[in-house]
Amino acid sequence: MELKNYQARVLVDLADYLDVLDRTPNLAQAFSDYWSSRGVRVGSTGAQAGMAPYKNTVPGVPHICAKVPTAGGKTFIAVNALETVFTALTKRSPRRPKMVVWLVPSLTILDQTVQALSSPEHPYRRRLDQLFRHRVVVYEKRDLLMGAGFSYDTAQEQLSIVVMSFDSLRAKNKEDRKIYQENGNLASFLLPDQGDGGDWLLPEHDPSALINVIRRMRPVVVVDESHNAESQLSVEMMKNLNPDFILDLTATPRNNSNIISFVDALALKKQHMVKLPVIVANRSSKTEVMEAALILRGQLEAMAQKEEAAGGKHIRPIVLFQAQPRTADDNTTFEKIRETLVQWKVPAEQIKIKTADINELKGIDLMSRDCPVRYIITVNALKEGWDCPNAYILASLADKTSAVDVEQILGRVLRMPHVQQHSHDLLNLSYVFTASNRFMDTLQSVVKGLNRAGFTDKDFRAVEQESLASAPGGGASAPSLGLFDALPDAHATDMPSHAIDELDASAPAPDWQAAAQCDEDAAPAVAATGGAAPPSTAFVDQIKAQAKAENQAFEAKAQAAEEGVTQELEDKMNRHRLKELFRDEAMNLALPQFFIKVQNGGFFDADQPYQTFEREELLRDFRLSQADATISFDDVEAEVYRVDLEQLGEENYAPKAFKLAVNERARFTAYLLSLPQESQIANLVSRITELIGNMYPITDPEVKEYVRRIVVGMSAEQMRDCIERDVAYVRKIKKKISALADVHAVKAFTDLLDVDRIVLQPGFKLPESITPSANSSAVPKSLYVTEAAMGDFERRLINDIANLDSVQWWHRNLSRGKGFRINGFLNHYPDFIVKTKAGKIVALETKGDDRDNGDSELKLKLGKLWEAKAGRDYRYMMVFDNNPIEGAERLSDALKKIGQL
Repeated sequence: MELKNYQARVLVDLADYLDVLDRTPNLAQAFSDYWSSRGVRVGSTGAQAGMAPYKNTVPGVPHICAKVPTAGGKTFIAVNALETVFTALTKRSPRRPKMVVWLVPSLTILDQTVQALSSPEHPYRRRLDQLFRHRVVVYEKRDLLMGAGFSYDTAQEQLSIVVMSFDSLRAKNKEDRKIYQENGNLASFLLPDQGDGGDWLLPEHDPSALINVIRRMRPVVVVDESHNAESQLSVEMMKNLNPDFILDLTATPRNNSNIISFVDALALKKQHMVKLPVIVANRSSKTEVMEAALILRGQLEAMAQKEEAAGGKHIRPIVLFQAQPRTADDNTTFEKIRETLVQWKVPAEQIKIKTADINELKGIDLMSRDCPVRYIITVNALKEGWDCPNAYILASLADKTSAVDVEQILGRVLRMPHVQQHSHDLLNLSYVFTASNRFMDTLQSVVKGLNRAGFTDKDFRAVEQESLASAPGGGASAPSLGLFDALPDAHATDMPSHAIDELDASAPAPDWQAAAQCDEDAAPAVAATGGAAPPSTAFVDQIKAQAKAENQAFEAKAQAAEEGVTQELEDKMNRHRLKELFRDEAMNLALPQFFIKVQNGGFFDADQPYQTFEREELLRDFRLSQADATISFDDVEAEVYRVDLEQLGEENYAPKAFKLAVNERARFTAYLLSLPQESQIANLVSRITELIGNMYPITDPEVKEYVRRIVVGMSAEQMRDCIERDVAYVRKIKKKISALADVHAVKAFTDLLDVDRIVLQPGFKLPESITPSANSSAVPKSLYVTEAAMGDFERRLINDIANLDSVQWWHRNLSRGKGFRINGFLNHYPDFIVKTKAGKIVALETKGDDRDNGDSELKLKLGKLWEAKAGRDYRYMMVFDNNPIEGAERLSDALKKIGQL
């Protein structure tokens, strides 16, 4: 099971946030910096409203949320996120146990989650085994209470996941209170205090109580459907767990959520995860709802069979009938629905009931080819976690006044069978039929339910309904509501309630069966039945025609959507467009970049002669393990972690997991020094390699062997010092690796350039809009309405350049993948792009005298290579205030040259 694009993007977002948090150990500031780097406003109000500031709900604990709609695969995202989170946490706590408390909202979902995470054949468990080297054990609360396979020693060597319901921590009954009671089965966790101060202990409970054992392990908490955990009691419950990190997963974040990643309906549609748009239609009677559902279901199955015969996968479309609870005599109960279906010649084995008290689906695999089920009757039990991608039609025979019930049931029809696009457009949609006498109220409830499932009104699209109004059996149309549009009533919209009939099982069976055999390629259904079709047939034909057009339009919108930018996020972005004065010219400009010629057996597919060059290609044959391993550690400074609390003045904004645990460090050092020398070396090599992290494309084995050579060459005193101050040593080792890689890359790049394997071609196109992290005040001749913020020297330089008569426009180039890069032996993002009236383009890098200019020589070398290959219309300048390095410019000299270009 591979990650979908949007799922991988959520993980990238999480890793980026953790990286910011590592550099900015203040929860509020890190959250603001994270979003600002992506051009998103934080804390703004009014017309410029942005992300709400960080909410420190559980003091000192990073508590973040990924907003993913229903059917988006939240559990699979969480499974993959665990490795990302623990990688960040173990950098500061080398011997921390890997404990996860996975909270779910109901017992049904608890059982499903335990099954998915435990079963060796399930994709979730297979992924966990890959990420954690098959050292994964999944527990329920009762397993931990009995100490079943759970001890201090095992917890140090594995990923321990305990799946619990929210209620199980609230001590409402005798069974739930056991988590807070003395427990001899957990005696192995009663270790000496060892100087940690016992700050993990809830003093009102015994140290052996399960709650204190969990607290001592500082778990990562995953909160599934976190919108159910907003109460003060739920917050206190999470505080009691003493977590180091909390990850919320929900389609509908609430007040306490700190969202770091957004996924919308378009992303799911693009990856064929959901059957969207949803078509909502109202009928004049419950009988007509059932007729339309049976006819459309039969036609969908005919399409599915045709697709399967052509090599597609098996689909057996299912109708969900939502019955009314048996609290009122005049409501349509599940018994009446089954009786009516059987009277209409539906085989009994195709009908199953799933309610809170009756579960005829137990033991049935609804996705099996041999399963006969085509109709499921329910009331509200579906909200307990039942799911089936084959469900296509929700036929509601109850007034929907509760958006929650609508949300839970609609979620059952949204998932796409086999997660792939199907050849028939109508197999890529889902349908809702109702028979409400308050249709507009019902419709709004449906819309709210979809919103609560993570699909907003920003995703809606108008639907033309005039043709339905004039169709046989059609009537006045309801106002258009966009993507999840309601098709109109078959008769008058505002009919009196007494006009809605009750199902009459003794009534003659409608001739719906022949109509149901017609798929979209056949003649109209009315003709197919010899004129004996029920009135719903023409209605279904109209729905099909309109739904097909809606699907195609929505598919096009999904394909065109900007990756990673939802409409909800777009509204919060700091976006600025090209000035109209320069727009046409700028959009036609393509700045030259380096490309590599494709060769047989090379790194790229030969689908085109040249591919954009990437630095990683230069290091494919770099052998770090054989490179110079001589490093002087004499000047290593003591590594001191300091949490800057000056801005907020509240220590609870300092994440405890990202602070240096002095006592823990002392224990870890003592542990390593107690080992034999060979074990010391092996453990230190593993620790340093882990701290170095990913050095792609240099492989992990290459890095580990290089580190081993360094450690083996250390004296006993150096090794002890390295154990005590490993982060400082790692900084020097990484600096050495980077320098060695740069030397290799420069030579490889110039060699390929000399033999014309690498060439310069038009590459980078300026975007129509930019999203800087912060804005600059106005300077004349800027290319965009507002440019990105800049430092004092940069502003002084560009102001002087803008006042030159020769200059037409300038642009503050963005970095980190947003702007123009000179892509050579390093990725160099010049600070400015300047265009003169004579047509010259100047890539300009600034270097103030107060900067650390350690990379200046490499940037200048690459810039001049780019200039030499780009031709007479392009220049590269590196500008210093007063003290330029050889080949660079002093500010006054640069201004003179640009003035003459």
